[in-house]
Amino acid sequence: MVCQRWCRIINISSVVALMGASLQPSYGATKAGLIGLSKSLAIEAVGLYDARMQERIEKRTALKRLGRPEGVVQVVAFLASGAALYITGAVITVTGGMDLLTL
Repeated sequence: MVCQRWCRIINISSVVALMGASLQPSYGATKAGLIGLSKSLAIEAVGLYDARMQERIEKRTALKRLGRPEGVVQVVAFLASGAALYITGAVITVTGGMDLLTL
């Protein structure tokens, strides 16, 4: 595949990766892991890991800057506090808007 510079790798996951399912936490985790693995390998295959990675991340982020640990800490502190008593099973992205933009 490397020599030919072309291939197809097809991974099949499950909607449980996105939704979860009762009595199946390990199944959901492995299916979500498969999605992450597939996306990471696709990025590596096109050679996006190089010295300009920070610049690419900044351009791909709506806020046009890298995140800082303090931003994550503040979200974690909120979720651990009594102010978040009614939040359950939610996915809260701390991405600077990276998940909003397409290349």
